[in-house]
Amino acid sequence: MIVFNLTCGNDHSFEGWFASSAEFERQQHATQLNCPMCGDSTVSKGMNAPYVNIGSAQQAADNAALTSKAAAAQYINIGAEVTRMIEHLIANTDDVGNDFPEEARKIHYQEAPERKIRGSASRDEVEELRDEGIEVVAVPVPRHLLDKPH
Repeated sequence: MIVFNLTCGNDHSFEGWFASSAEFERQQHATQLNCPMCGDSTVSKGMNAPYVNIGSAQQAADNAALTSKAAAAQYINIGAEVTRMIEHLIANTDDVGNDFPEEARKIHYQEAPERKIRGSASRDEVEELRDEGIEVVAVPVPRHLLDKPH
């Protein structure tokens, strides 16, 4: 496994684990990589420090534990903020489900009253909406927040 520091088009940093550098490039080319914070699929490799084995297996395990703790600490403060933001979005938008692309077009072309909506759309549908000049933001919503009564 190889770990890359990744950055999305909105400058969010996160880690990605891949079987090889070629596997990263394959997933990147197929736009299978998404930012866990904003859903952006414009993902690129950031600066990476190589790992050099300079000691025993115990020393390597200690280093891995420290790296894991540091990675977890990177996101510890944003969890509550992201949850509050998502809860706010859910409370202040109409859920149109799988009809999202159709409803977004109706609102954009003034065939339906303007309102804030949320729902589901494929990557292709999101690209088509953006090509038409319709602003769309992908927000990954954890299942436990979707199932919560509003």
